Amino acid sequence: MKQFFTPKEIAKAAGVSERSINQMAAKSRWRHLDMKARKRDGRGGGWEYHVSLLPQAAQARLMVVHSAPANANVNKTAEARSKLWADYEALSKDRKAACEARLKVVAEVATFINGGLSETAAIAIAAKHHQVSPRAVRNWRTRVAGIERQDWLAALADQYHATSSAAECDERAWAALKSDFLRPERPAFSACYRRMREAASEQGWAPVAEERALRRRLAIEVPKAVQTAARQKRDQVKNLYPAQRRDRSMLHAMEAVNMDGHKFDVFVLLPGQTTPTRVMLLALQDLYSGKMVAWRLSPSENKDTVRLVIGDMVSRHGIPDKILLDNGRAFASKWITGGAANRYRFKVRDEDPRGLLTTLGVEIIWATPYSGQSKPIERAFRDLAENIAKHPFCAGAYTGNTPDAKPENYASRAIPFAAFSEHVDRMIAEHNARPGRKAGNAHGRSFDETFSASLQDPATLVRWPTENQRSLWLLAAERIRSKKGSGEIEIYGNRYWNAALNAHSGTRVTVRFDPDHLTQPIHVYDANDNLICVAECIADTGFFDTGAARDHAAKRNQLTKAIRESARLHTALAPDTLAEIYGAGKSAPQPKPEPPRFKRIANGGIRAEPEARAEWDEQSEQAFSRAMRMIEENVIEFPGKGEKPGR
Repeated sequence: MKQFFTPKEIAKAAGVSERSINQMAAKSRWRHLDMKARKRDGRGGGWEYHVSLLPQAAQARLMVVHSAPANANVNKTAEARSKLWADYEALSKDRKAACEARLKVVAEVATFINGGLSETAAIAIAAKHHQVSPRAVRNWRTRVAGIERQDWLAALADQYHATSSAAECDERAWAALKSDFLRPERPAFSACYRRMREAASEQGWAPVAEERALRRRLAIEVPKAVQTAARQKRDQVKNLYPAQRRDRSMLHAMEAVNMDGHKFDVFVLLPGQTTPTRVMLLALQDLYSGKMVAWRLSPSENKDTVRLVIGDMVSRHGIPDKILLDNGRAFASKWITGGAANRYRFKVRDEDPRGLLTTLGVEIIWATPYSGQSKPIERAFRDLAENIAKHPFCAGAYTGNTPDAKPENYASRAIPFAAFSEHVDRMIAEHNARPGRKAGNAHGRSFDETFSASLQDPATLVRWPTENQRSLWLLAAERIRSKKGSGEIEIYGNRYWNAALNAHSGTRVTVRFDPDHLTQPIHVYDANDNLICVAECIADTGFFDTGAARDHAAKRNQLTKAIRESARLHTALAPDTLAEIYGAGKSAPQPKPEPPRFKRIANGGIRAEPEARAEWDEQSEQAFSRAMRMIEENVIEFPGKGEKPGR
């Protein structure tokens, strides 16, 4: 609601003359009262006085007259205050300090006036005390007139506005400069400006502003984030938004794990090779504690090593409920995640086998591609890369993490694979046992202690595999069709067979085998992952190996004999007994004649001579033709007694 009124408005509400109001204001010194009077804005000037200076009757009348636009005035005042403080917050540190100094002067003047001094005397004393001009003090008091005391600081700020626009520049030249500067090659602004000036002279672009002016224009028109998106990498753009912080305190040990691979910057010599290479570390980390629960080294990131690492974790610590996986080819293999509802990598077929994690009932969560922040194990890899690759044990074998970061002793030695594997095991064990961890749920403990404490909690429930499930991660899975007849299975040139496969001949089965030992027995499962049998490998024999032929014939005869004996045991009743039970000695019942419902007149079985048959046929044809003509003429005749038909 409106708070300040002119003498004319007050006089109209009080029913007196405007002169009387001015005399009362001069006698009561209203203009010298702090926050009670202010100069009127707009044409004509004059003064405005606060409603609290008037008698209660006059205040009531003014409230009634000016109550309609109350909401509009309140909203307008709130918007003005917000803009006032927004402009103040945009000031520099020095300009804010100047506003605070002005506030002290204005507040001191108000204190003097409330103490009984005149406005002129109060301004003169305060100006001399703070060493400023009285005119400046009067100007500052004008700024705060009619403004609430808590907003004086913002009102005392100088509102500077640019008096001129940006330097004039041809829009074609400006577009060429921006397009050249905002490229992934990140050219220097000076080089872009120089090229633009040369093109402007050839193309006739004018005017062209100076380089410093266009630098300022670029900073104003093109935000820093847009420049980063155009000139930097994708990860740099992601860093413009705060990273997500995910709480893991509601988890427990082995409830959720995450897995990924890391290539060490160390030259390693593999067995049987003379050329050094860099090896991969495939590891699993518990999300609750941060402990590395399983790991293995491999020349590459492959599905076999992934399967073995998962098997190590399950054997040592149990089956997790969830796993956060990278979307790489090794982790998305059907041997690992086949049958998962959210597996969108590779072609999905109905006959594909169920993967290891799917069979164990582990929920698979895929990490966001190209986002290291999605996998907490990436943070552990950074520590391991520092502690393992740069350890004195790897001196001379360290390659550097970038091509331009090679050490002076680059490639001076290569570490044997077995020795490097032992070094990795020691460093990971030290990584898990190191005390003083402050991240996650450790609270100063080591990862091992945090993991063990959670497992000891009665509320922690961890699933453990059965004996039959242990073959799931020790063997690889493949969905193939057994041969018709015998039901034998052929994989990579090797044949496997068991008598139980006879019942599954010609059908698709899931086989699990060790890729490194193909001569060992394989496990065969049906479509529902139920174990059918363990099939032995059938070795090939020489073409003229009679001993192998006799052994093969003996085994085949033994099987045939066993099958026949089994068939004999199933046929408990002899054929004679079955014949007696089914009434072989009983006489057959005599059939009773049953006359047909309709009878046909027979010709007596008399066989006509050929000549008579020909004559009869001719007579019959003539009679038939005559009968058809009568039917057309609607005439029906019956032959007389002794008269033959057709005459």
